[in-house]
Amino acid sequence: MEVKIGVLHAPREIVIESAQSVEEVEQAVAGALAGDAKLLSLVDEHGRKVLVPADRLAYVEIGEPAARKVGFGAAL
Repeated sequence: MEVKIGVLHAPREIVIESAQSVEEVEQAVAGALAGDAKLLSLVDEHGRKVLVPADRLAYVEIGEPAARKVGFGAAL
C-alpha cells in the first residue's frame, strides 16, 4: 500500500510503500495526532522505519499505488 505524508515547511511529501494494513496506518496516525505519541512511526516494505514528528504532520494519504503505464500513448 502507498502512504503519502505531507510535512509542514517541507517542499516535498514523503512517499513510502508499506506492508502495514490500512487500519495499522490509521491507528498510528490517530495516535500521533491525539498526542499519544510524539512521532508517527511507519515501516516500509523493506523493513526501514520512517519517523515523522507528530506536530509537523500536514496530511497523510493512504491508498493503493497507481498503476504505471508502459509504452507510448498517442498525444492529443
